[in-house]
Amino acid sequence: MARRLGLPILCALTLTCLVCSARSAPQSDQPTAVPVKKAPPVRTTGVWKPAAGQIQQPIWPGNPPDGTLMPQPPESVNTYQEPPEFGGKSEAVLDIAIPTMTIIRPKDRSTGTAVIVFPGGGFQMVFVTLEGTEICDWLTTRGITCIVSKYRAPGGNEYWDDGLQRHITPKIMRALQDAQRTIRLVRSKAKELNIDSHKIGVMGFSAGGYLVAQTSNILTPAYKPVDAIDRVSSRPDFAVALYPGHICRHGKFDPTLPIIKTAPPTFIAQAWNDPIDPICNSLMYASALDKAGVSTEMHLFAKGGHAFGLRKKDEPVGVWPQLVERWMQQIGVL
Repeated sequence: MARRLGLPILCALTLTCLVCSARSAPQSDQPTAVPVKKAPPVRTTGVWKPAAGQIQQPIWPGNPPDGTLMPQPPESVNTYQEPPEFGGKSEAVLDIAIPTMTIIRPKDRSTGTAVIVFPGGGFQMVFVTLEGTEICDWLTTRGITCIVSKYRAPGGNEYWDDGLQRHITPKIMRALQDAQRTIRLVRSKAKELNIDSHKIGVMGFSAGGYLVAQTSNILTPAYKPVDAIDRVSSRPDFAVALYPGHICRHGKFDPTLPIIKTAPPTFIAQAWNDPIDPICNSLMYASALDKAGVSTEMHLFAKGGHAFGLRKKDEPVGVWPQLVERWMQQIGVL
């Protein structure tokens, strides 16, 4: 198990909180920034489609509970130009009213482990490739079944409204509803997917990292049951949060996020120079988990910025996937 956090980390936490408190407003609700953007995105109307052979399916049997935060236009996709080594493009999905999950299976052997990936996007949109399918490209080579969550946005959770120039906190956490349902649905399909129902983890980036924290600590259903699947547990067996946001608010721990002693083993990584999500998000969350007795491993990198995903392989921050793999082996899920 990971070493318990000690005095150096707690001192760093105190210093960081003072720095974060000095900021006029938290930055954790801004949409994930695409690292390399040479031209404005091209926006197309229509439901996002995964690559051939990847299965996308709705997570609810009918209309999602509680609809959307507000009436929305049809789903659309922003496509950003990227270097060839990143597939030439990044895609972010907007105006998501029908949440889905996309199942990507290992090409060769299967370890029986599954990871549900929650991409970031500030709860304004969902960066479904940079922090979704690209992550699955790595996980599936390791024999892990990967599931990309396309949860409701905007307004699935607290987000920054560009028009109003302020943070909006919806009364209903629709993104959490979608996240819980996805975990239950994947667990209910364990036999069909050839996975172990006790080796289902979650991995989230930025806003998706907040969904990791919520699903790890909020086990009470966030919606009224709709079918038998909702009797299945939504607790992940392990959790990975990359540059999580929304936890550190004005230098204080999010009062709506409980921390429970039965939260799963958790891995956290972030860069100190993250310009979007202050480092206090990771420090506060790791400290709270450790205080509750939850096995927690945290790695902080001097540089890396925000939304690095798998795109900085030649920098120190680029080793985080290998660290995650070793950690997964250590806790017995890989």
